[in-house]
Amino acid sequence: METRTRIHDIVADVAATSGMPGLSVAVAGPDGVVGSAAAGYADLATRRPVTPDDQYLWFSMTKIATATAAMRLHAEGCLDLDAPIGEYLAGYEGHIRHGHPTTRHLLTHTAGLANPLPVRWVRPEAAPEDPVEQQRILSRHRTPVRPIGSRAAYSNIGYLLVAEVISAVAGQRIEQYVESAVLRPLGMHATAFEYVGDAPRATGYVRLPRALVPGLRWLLPPGIVGERVGGYSALRPFLVNGAGYGGLVGPVTDAVRLASVHAGGAVPDELGLTPVILAEMRTIVAEGRPFDHGIGWFRRPQDAAREPGFVEHYGTGGGFWNAMRVYPGHGLAMVAMANTTRRWDVDDLFTRIGRLSWT
Repeated sequence: METRTRIHDIVADVAATSGMPGLSVAVAGPDGVVGSAAAGYADLATRRPVTPDDQYLWFSMTKIATATAAMRLHAEGCLDLDAPIGEYLAGYEGHIRHGHPTTRHLLTHTAGLANPLPVRWVRPEAAPEDPVEQQRILSRHRTPVRPIGSRAAYSNIGYLLVAEVISAVAGQRIEQYVESAVLRPLGMHATAFEYVGDAPRATGYVRLPRALVPGLRWLLPPGIVGERVGGYSALRPFLVNGAGYGGLVGPVTDAVRLASVHAGGAVPDELGLTPVILAEMRTIVAEGRPFDHGIGWFRRPQDAAREPGFVEHYGTGGGFWNAMRVYPGHGLAMVAMANTTRRWDVDDLFTRIGRLSWT
């Protein structure tokens, strides 16, 4: 009980210090979820307090689920991570000088791909996704612009291509495969590629002067920028185009289940992965800037020697700034989701929680 109280105190302090609208956090140990807490507001207009069960857009934390799905296909012998992706994607050709990437290159951000800013890769919740637009983006950026296998350079395009490979191998949409092969085996019933039912949801906020709001409306697709609340512009519910790189929506209490198996927690048989494969995913193999990369997971180079060791992944975009971190040596996993666009000190949060007693 004391540890749970201290988690709440830490979360409340970080939320207040960072000046964010709301913050939800969940922590899991080897035997499952051991604590969760929230501070601040899910909705500033109504002053509804945020909870650990509020739904947030995951953005790039989705890549951990996508990578896990790819590794399941690999474990089943359906996907060769080291085969050129043209073996799975009809019509794909590599670059005459830079090479032909494999799925492993895509997963570790060593495929030499560009990373265009995905600001407009979103749509209002009620609007259907435009597959033509996604194919247009891929057609412009799917060819390597640097030698493959060189230094890691983060690329959302790489994970759009991973999603294409998974869909081709599995014979179904990426959304369907990730839900059936990863989310449901982990009991993540409150997470999907859209908002789930009537479950509570956190409103995303952008803090900026009123004079800059017209620019924000111009930057984002119509219908997303909502009312002003104090110094914030609220974002109406929206979804991410490109499920494989950033499309999941759900609460921290679900996300920490995914993080937990990667931290060395119990792995359900239904997931189809072994601890050895999960350990391979979090092994950092590719140096880069600003992150060194494994399969899905990354770590800043300056954190490589820290103890206890960890890997992590962020999920940031309009209205939300999230992160998950795993400490494999302790079997400890943490997820934090905040409804602010502004970067905040997630390392301080995770470090303070990690220092608590978990025995």
